[in-house]
Amino acid sequence: ALGEPLSWFFWYRDSSPKPHLVNRFCILLTADIISTVEFNYSGDLLATGDKGGRVVIFQREQENKSRPHSRGEYNVYSTFQSHEPEFDYLKSLEIEEKINKIRWLPQQNAAHFLLSTNDKTIKLWKISERDKRAEGYNLKDEDGRLRDPFRITALRVPILKPMDLMVEASPRRIFANAHTYHINSISVNSDHETYLSADDLRINLWHLEITDRSFNIVDIKPANMEELTEVITAAEFHPHQCNVFVYSSSKGTIRLCDMRSSALCDRHSKFFEEPEDPSSRSFFSEIISSISDVKFSHSGRYMMTRDYLSVKVWDLNMESRPVETHQVHEYLRSKLCSLYENDCIFDKFECCWNGSDSAIMTGSYNNFFRMFDRDTRRDVTLEASRESSKPRASLKPRKVCTGGKRKKDEISVDSLDFNKKILHTAWHPADNVIAVAATNNLYIFQDKIN
Repeated sequence: ALGEPLSWFFWYRDSSPKPHLVNRFCILLTADIISTVEFNYSGDLLATGDKGGRVVIFQREQENKSRPHSRGEYNVYSTFQSHEPEFDYLKSLEIEEKINKIRWLPQQNAAHFLLSTNDKTIKLWKISERDKRAEGYNLKDEDGRLRDPFRITALRVPILKPMDLMVEASPRRIFANAHTYHINSISVNSDHETYLSADDLRINLWHLEITDRSFNIVDIKPANMEELTEVITAAEFHPHQCNVFVYSSSKGTIRLCDMRSSALCDRHSKFFEEPEDPSSRSFFSEIISSISDVKFSHSGRYMMTRDYLSVKVWDLNMESRPVETHQVHEYLRSKLCSLYENDCIFDKFECCWNGSDSAIMTGSYNNFFRMFDRDTRRDVTLEASRESSKPRASLKPRKVCTGGKRKKDEISVDSLDFNKKILHTAWHPADNVIAVAATNNLYIFQDKIN
């Protein structure tokens, strides 16, 4: 994947004001900041969620002989408001509408289903198409008004007539009131019947058909909150084994649990942790070791974790240390003090696998994102920027200069813009097509077409 250049062929930006935000004294543009990106199982649909509670779904265009360059282009398919701002009066707590995660369900029929969540409430949405409408009702006119029963003298058989394609998004289930703390992860099980949701201290197991109860499968809350030493940062089900899941912590550890062992999985089956080098320990060691994302490989043999400075690949059969460690932006180690002062050190970067598990991708600052080829050990830094990219033009690798004389194409580490950050990325499950969220812009890249 890294041997071929990538071309930038589509970008999306939506800065339309939202009326409900005006009364909340919010900056309008913050509502459009993308907070999650997710391809569906086929890769034909791509969903994004933003801080304004909206979900935007893009659909991939089919190949067209008259437009050969349209291969892979994504256009807006559906937009709907998933969550609204709420207020918990019992706790005097404002609940943001921001979409934390989106997860697609495997497609079973013509409709598509996805789960979306904010800090407290998870919703199951059905996205369906309608291109026909019924006409010739007996009890109402074509405009929808009820007819006078005394005027009905004959029985009519309604007929279906074609209409303009309309995409409808309707909420099918609402899973609420199960989390005391903010939800950071949802993951659909391979049995396609259950899913998990995780907050800072607990993980719950849900059935997709049952909304009024869930089962607590992990609870790390201590009896005395002053004894709290770590929190759950991410959780995910194994892609093939429905009884296995992992969760990561702010201490840089990963626990693999088997639901067959006990109903409450407080005792893990495997514990993954890399010993810290005492010589490199500093004030920021615990902060930068916190894991912000964990992802199983498609094969289920490996899992990948992202901390502040690196991406690590773990073999599920070896708990002592990772089999691969890829430095994302090691040049920031000397900047940790200033990153701590501006709160950037607490940014939660995500990571993703390509379809064959041979390459991985994660984001960085200055709208940079990093790709690592696991076979050749090659890596590349690319930039998602309108200024440096023209449609269908090849992206040029970027390099960061840490000191000394700077070359022409290099950028100094002191010139990096920490307000431009790529936290959310997604890789097409089969093709070399990637989606990169840079604040309120969505960039989609693919292999260059000659």
